[in-house]
Formats: sequence, C-alpha cells, structure tokens
Amino acid sequence: MTAVQGTMVDVPTPDGGADAYLTHPDDGAAHPAVLLYMDAFGVRPHLTAMADRLAAAGYTVLVPNVFYRHGRTPVVELPEFIDPGRRPEIFDEIGPMMRALTPELAMRDAGAYLDWLRQRPEADGGAVGVTGYCMGAVLALRTAGTYPDQVVAMAGFHGGGLASEEPDSPHLLAGNITAELYFGHADQDHALPPEQIERLDRALTEAGVSFHSEVYPGAGHGYTQADTAAYDEQATERHWSALLDLFGRTLKPGS
Repeated sequence: MTAVQGTMVDVPTPDGGADAYLTHPDDGAAHPAVLLYMDAFGVRPHLTAMADRLAAAGYTVLVPNVFYRHGRTPVVELPEFIDPGRRPEIFDEIGPMMRALTPELAMRDAGAYLDWLRQRPEADGGAVGVTGYCMGAVLALRTAGTYPDQVVAMAGFHGGGLASEEPDSPHLLAGNITAELYFGHADQDHALPPEQIERLDRALTEAGVSFHSEVYPGAGHGYTQADTAAYDEQATERHWSALLDLFGRTLKPGS
C-alpha cells in the first residue's frame, strides 16, 4: 500500500470554517480529488482510516465535518464501538443536527468543499469523485446533481431516503447529473425500501444517467462501518472493489 499523509484542516464556507480530514499519497505529486461524505456518526478514527485506504489507492481525499455548525470534531462523543443499545441516545443528539442540515445549506457547503479541494496543491485540479455513506450517500447524490460540471463520478453506500416522496428528494436531481453513478444498497434496509430503489433507478434511467445499482444480500444498513454492530466484512470488501473500479475508470489525472 502507498504511504499516505493525513491531517485535519479547516475549509472556509459561507457560514464559517468546516473542520475536515485531508489525506493523500505521501509522494509530493498531485492526484485526482475525492470528496468523501461521512455517515451520521461523523469524522472519527474509523472514517479517517477509510479515507486513508482510498488515498493509498492514488487519490486526494477530503472528509468534511458536515455538522460543523454545531461544533468541531468530535461533535458528539462516541464509544469506540457503537452497539445497538447505544444508538437511541446517540441519535437523540445527532437527529436535530441532521434535520438542521437542509439541502440548501448542504449544497452551499458542497460548493465550498469542492472549490477548496480542487485548488489544493495535492489535487490535480480536474474533475472530482464523490462518495458517501448512509446520510452521506444522500449528500453525494445531491452534490452530483447540483455541481454536474465538477463531479465526474459518484458512489453511495447503504444510503437512506435517496428517492422518497418528499418534494426535495435527491433523486429529483437526476436530470442534472452528468457523472457516472454506483450504488451499493443494504439488503432489507428500512431507510431505503425496495420501492425507493425502484424509484431511484427509474429516475436515473429516464434521465439517461450512466449508473449501476446493486443490493448487497444479507448486508444491513451501515455495513461498511467497522466500529458499529452493522459491519459486514464481505460486503465492505465488495464495496471497495466497486468504488475503486468506478474511480479508476472515471478519475483520470487532469481530466
């Protein structure tokens, strides 16, 4: 594996500074950029380790604390391992932050993240890849639909609410998307029932978007998160194969 260099940084946004984790190959070269959106549990050692693994594959990766308006990382104190018994009390804190991050605010932030990332000397200045987990998959899909001139590839894993009946559902941005998309859905996911997967696929197909959508059998919501009880090693490795294949085909240096 390529050695990487990671550090916490501050990204200026219209609403203040967002703390974030930036990691890249430790070779002094510029690499294609990736914006990685956190799940609801936030920027923490497990997520930065995922970013480092992606960086080791040849990318400059930014992981913003999307809850920065509520404080710096860690916004919520978490146990080293998040078991089902702790989730209700954790979400009592996280839930209001998730609801406060409206699509308008999230996409205003996304523009700041993309601009800052593309201007970094560690990034090659070309088109950007975006990936996200759980709530981060929603943010990734919105970003692809809001900034089609900057996002060339987008992946989402065990996302929820990707194609709801709400008037601001992210799937309604399908007509704007020019990126290639990949989705690795969780099996029997309460946050993304079959009818939403069908609605998402239909919207993307009708819009002429290049995408691939898969349900990972037996993998539950949150299957990539190794510090939670939802972790599924086999599904996670499948996710890595799909993600690296997507970015390897679409993120060409300087593109």
